[in-house]
Amino acid sequence: MLASAACGVFNAAVAQPEGAPRVVNLRELNMAEAPPDLVARLYQRECAVCHGEALQGAPQGTALRGAELLHGDSIDEIAGSTARGFPDRGMPGFSATLSDQQIRALALYISEQRQGTNLEDFRYNAPLEIPAGTIESEHHDFVVETVIDGLDPLPFSIEPLPDGGLLLTEKRRGLSIVSAEGEQSDLIRGAPKAWDDSFNFVGQPMGLGWMMEVALHPDYANNGWVYLHYGDRCSGCNDLSRQSGQDVSMNKLVRGRIRDGAWVDEEVLWQADHAHYTLMPEIAAGGRIAFDGDGYVYFGVGIKGPMEHIGIQDLSTPYGKIMRLHDDGRVPAANPYVGTPDAEPAIWTYGHRNPQGLEFNHDSNELWSTEMGPRGGDEINLIEPGLNYGWPLFSLGVNYTGTPVAWGRVLGIEFDVADIRQPLIDFTPAPALSSFVFYRGDMFPEWNGDLIVGTLRASDLLRMRVTDHQLVHQETLLEDVVRFRDIEVGAAGEIYLLLEHDSGGQIIKLVSTSVRS
Repeated sequence: MLASAACGVFNAAVAQPEGAPRVVNLRELNMAEAPPDLVARLYQRECAVCHGEALQGAPQGTALRGAELLHGDSIDEIAGSTARGFPDRGMPGFSATLSDQQIRALALYISEQRQGTNLEDFRYNAPLEIPAGTIESEHHDFVVETVIDGLDPLPFSIEPLPDGGLLLTEKRRGLSIVSAEGEQSDLIRGAPKAWDDSFNFVGQPMGLGWMMEVALHPDYANNGWVYLHYGDRCSGCNDLSRQSGQDVSMNKLVRGRIRDGAWVDEEVLWQADHAHYTLMPEIAAGGRIAFDGDGYVYFGVGIKGPMEHIGIQDLSTPYGKIMRLHDDGRVPAANPYVGTPDAEPAIWTYGHRNPQGLEFNHDSNELWSTEMGPRGGDEINLIEPGLNYGWPLFSLGVNYTGTPVAWGRVLGIEFDVADIRQPLIDFTPAPALSSFVFYRGDMFPEWNGDLIVGTLRASDLLRMRVTDHQLVHQETLLEDVVRFRDIEVGAAGEIYLLLEHDSGGQIIKLVSTSVRS
């Protein structure tokens, strides 16, 4: 996810038509630390004297975190209370002195603080303690077991193997195997290169040429195909690279086999034209892979245009799209934009910001995604062909500065909100949703069909029950632990979790100890 300063840079460079965007090179901006949160400053100026600098309360005002809000704790309810005030209790209304936009930004900030998320803290170096002992949940008791630690701090993906081991990708290192005994192999020889010259921008590590998802073909036992989604990096391969003197990159999908520790039989399934390669890092590139039961492979491309709002609504670019191919790379004739002049034929849906999770629900025959919004507006989406999911025209979140998402005016795009596919579930404030699975297994039978969802900034592991496309129940399985980067289910139904932390990445697993009806 891009931080507030990154988006401030993008927001400032909007005076160009979409065909000629200003190029933003984050590596050269030299902004290692996250800047102050402008909405937090607004809170300190307008609210802190009564409610405390940390929302802890003060003699003349109630606490806004760690306590029930008597008039409601939704963003709409907090905004309403702020606008109206409670003059009989000494709280003035702010509708005459602050704009609606400022009031809603304050309400979002208060909600973020109540949730425990901080716009300036990405939790890469937060204190890390893996829970010990038996953990009680609503239906199952379980323990957390460490499979391996000491990985690169920036892992991305795990994939269970038939022998009990796991394939592992680390963004800056590449592809390796973790054995069932918890030993990591050398990097797979000949696999696509991962680049390790990352840099820090507004508190987040970023880079070009990162390794992303690894996935097994559904018939891997018979065909041995392994799929890789990664940032393909090149130098001098387009005008942007030649003019800037910098390398550029773009998502790429390949498949191959692993034989005797080597990557062999590689086939390129999808690669964008080099004209679409950019300086935008892979931090928000999407990068996930999913298979359905009919021989198709899906993969998500996030913010990879010159700026976060460029090209997402343009069917001729790959930015902000979910793609569908036959599993051998052929473009399906039934894809929604096949035959549309200049359109990328692999496009399945468009208008995506940062699809962090992509999974096929084989029970309902549906493709779902998790997607990061800006400030608020994280989403769980039902992915249906040809639909527009809204970015950067509309979001239930706001820009990091607290301003509305309204890039349509800049891009000259007129639209009707009714034509934008809304999320099944909106998360505002945003926990920074990451990967997820539809749980199917024998170890946690009461969770079958539920979503197990990881978060990054919130550092929580969630279980969600969705019925008829409505969230009916949510439980926090692990709270305030670490950045959960990926989730997979093992052969026995154990749940593997890939953790991201400055002290070193880890793989842990949840193992059931008992079942409660």
